[in-house]
Parts: sequence; C-alpha cells; structure tokens
Amino acid sequence: AGNWLLVWSVIWLAHIAHGCPDKCLCHTASKTADCKNRGFTEVPAHLPPEIQILQLQNNHIWRINQNAFTATPLLKILDLSNNSLSSVAPGAFQKLRYLQVLNLTRNLIHYIENKTFSFLPHLKELDLSSNSIIRLPETFGNSTGNITLLSVKHNKLQKMERILLESLPNLKVVLFKDNPWQCNCNIFGLKLWLESFLYRGGISDGIICSAPGIRKGKDLLKVPYELFGACPLRTAHMHLASSHHHGFEHRSSLKHSHHSELGDGGRVSCEPKPKPRPVSLRHAIATVVITGVVCGIVCLMMLAAAVYGCAYAAITAKYHKEHLAPGRQHGTPKEKEPFESSLA
Repeated sequence: AGNWLLVWSVIWLAHIAHGCPDKCLCHTASKTADCKNRGFTEVPAHLPPEIQILQLQNNHIWRINQNAFTATPLLKILDLSNNSLSSVAPGAFQKLRYLQVLNLTRNLIHYIENKTFSFLPHLKELDLSSNSIIRLPETFGNSTGNITLLSVKHNKLQKMERILLESLPNLKVVLFKDNPWQCNCNIFGLKLWLESFLYRGGISDGIICSAPGIRKGKDLLKVPYELFGACPLRTAHMHLASSHHHGFEHRSSLKHSHHSELGDGGRVSCEPKPKPRPVSLRHAIATVVITGVVCGIVCLMMLAAAVYGCAYAAITAKYHKEHLAPGRQHGTPKEKEPFESSLA
C-alpha cells in the first residue's frame, strides 16, 4: 500500500509540475495542449511551460488577461478561433516572443488598438477574419515586421491605412474579401499600395467596392484615379481636432453617399466644397449681363450712326438737286462770255 501511495504521489506531483488543466489534453511528444471545446471563459492556468501549440478554439473566452501567457513563453501556434473576444488588450501577447501563428478568427472583435501585437518578432501569420472589425490601427506594434500573411476578410472595414501595410514589408499574402470598402478619397492610398504589392509578386484576393453606388461591385484596381479626387486637407485637420464626433460625421457622410461622385460614401472630408460653385456662377452671370449691356449700347450707337448717315446723305442729295443744279444752268452763258471775249 505504501508503494502504491508513493507511485500516485509521484504521478500527482508530475501532473502539478507539468500543469496540464483537468479539461485539457497535453501531449508531451508534440508539445501540444488541446483545450478546444471545453467551455473555458478565460485562458486556462497551469499550462505546461514547454508547450509550443495551444488549441483554445470553440470555447467562450471573452477576455485575455495581461499575464495569461506568462507561463507558456515557448508558444509558436496559438488558436483562439470561435470564441467571444470583443477586444484584445495591447500587450496581451507580448510574452510570446516565439509566436509564429495567431488565429483570432470568428470572434466578436470590433477594433484593434495601436501596438496590440507588440514584441512578436517571429509572428508570421495573423488571421483576423470573420470578426466585426470596423477599424485597424496605423501599426500592429513594435517588432511585427516579419508578418507574411494577413487576413482581414469578412469584417466591417470601410478603409485601411496605407501606413499599416507599409509597416509590414515582408507581406506575401493579404486577404481583403467581404468588407464594405468605401471607394472614395480615403481609399486612394490603399489602391496605390495594392498595385505596388501585386507588382512585386504579392498575392491578394482584391478589394471590391461596396460604395458609392456608382462603383458598387467594381474592383478597386479598375476604378480610374481621376474619379477619386483628393480629401481636402483643411477638413481633414478639423476632423482630427474633433475626433470625438467621428460617429456623427460618419452618419452624416452616409446621408450624402448617393449624391456626390468625388466623395460618395465617405466622410464629410471627401465632399466637394460647396462654395466655389455659387461664387463662380455669380461671376458668370455678372459677366454675361455686363457683356449684354455693352453689346446693346454698341448696337444702338451703330444703329444711330447708320440712321444719321442715311439722313445726312438724303438731305445733302436733296440740297444739291434743288440749289446747285439750277445755278449751273443759268450761270453757264454768263460764265462763257468772258471766255469768248478773251478769244476775240
């Protein structure tokens, strides 16, 4: 009995040392912890420190604590797909310096904060597909330049910052499918980046426009540059200064999405300036009126001159007919007499 007690004590101590949770299956040979479909609401504690693959898909995990992965620093693959995450705290994964694959698909994530994935120098695949993401940051974090695959398909993205993509120089595959992309001035930088990316041999499923209506269903790469226009800098600065009104501005821009070609479906900053057109119209009307008045006066003057000339010509002709003609008839003999006398 004493020997059996000793054996069970060793097994129990070994179990504590390895730290495999009761609901999980830990495989020493493959260094894998299989914790999928176990009803977890948080990342389980007491995981074996040597594991490199952690399967947490198909649970109900709704948050990740800052120290959730402190005990598993060697993880290379982390699968958190099909859980209930609505946000991810910046630095939640920063202890995983060897992490290569991070799967966050089929969660409830609405936005990704700046530097959420900082200090993951070996991260190569980041899958954010099938969430409700409406905004991506300007950077995923420090030391994330080795990402080769990024998937943001099946989200609610209307635009994507070009600076974010440029911070990932080793990208080989980018998936954009099934997002409500707004093909207005705000997406111009993304169009330029995507053209360059494909030219360099990158792989992408392309961007299909959802708005404005005139471009719905069209491939972004096939929309001519001249149809985009430029976002007014002044309005953009005002928007930054009042970023807390972003939601209101976004709703306002949607109201105008079917009325403007240059800024349809985008923010207010993409709407054409309303003032130049009325000013130009007033100038045009004033020019037409002045030109008409001047032309009318000139025409009247020419008509008066013509009438005066005709009247003067008629009076002159009448005068010559009545006065000069008779004088010539009676004065001819008298004028001839001296001439004839001189000849005599």
